[in-house]
Formats: sequence, C-alpha cells, structure tokens
Amino acid sequence: QVQLVESGGDLVQPGGSLRLSCAASGSFLSISTMGWYRQAPGKQRELVAKITRGGSTNYAGSVRGRFTISRDNAINTMYLQMNSLKPEDTAVYYCNAMITTFQTPYRDYWGQGTQVTVSS
Repeated sequence: QVQLVESGGDLVQPGGSLRLSCAASGSFLSISTMGWYRQAPGKQRELVAKITRGGSTNYAGSVRGRFTISRDNAINTMYLQMNSLKPEDTAVYYCNAMITTFQTPYRDYWGQGTQVTVSS
C-alpha cells in the first residue's frame, strides 16, 4: 500500500521560512511527477508547484521566486522550501504524486495534508 506523508507545517510569522517534506512509502515501481497543492478555508485546492522525475519545475505565479520545490529520488522524498511567507500563504498543504505500482500504472496519490499558518 502506497502512502504519502507530509511534515514540516507550522505557525510562522510573516517574512519567515518553512520547509515541507513529503515522503512516499510502500510498494511501488516508480514515481513520476510530484507536486504540492494547498487549500485555504473557503477556497478551492490550488497547485503550488510541481516537479518531474527529471527535475523540471513549474510554479504558481503567487509563489514564484519565494518557494522552491525539489526532490530526492533516491529516498522518494519531495520538499518545498518556502521563504518570505505571507499571511495569504496560510493553508493546508497537500503532497501529490503520480505513482506506478505493480497493479496500477500512473495513479494519483495524496497525502493527508500539513497546516501552514502565517500570522504575527
């Protein structure tokens, strides 16, 4: 069974930094594109950033230049370095990954989410 587990969410002051991690575990063949999404109260879930297995990245305009997505394929882990945080970055952040298992090719998996709160 495949699991994605996020960590690193916290309460931080405006202008501060946080680093989120997402670790994939279980039995699978490969992980292709991974991404971070977020959902603020009363809003739809939105893409924050995504990264291919080869390292190509894509960012939402609202976070470009402040957030950096990366991954370590050797340990099946993805990161999101968030700098210059703003109150509008407050949301539950979710990890997403396209994973191929022995039974199913390219299926979407989601983590349980980690809360990021930016407030003074």
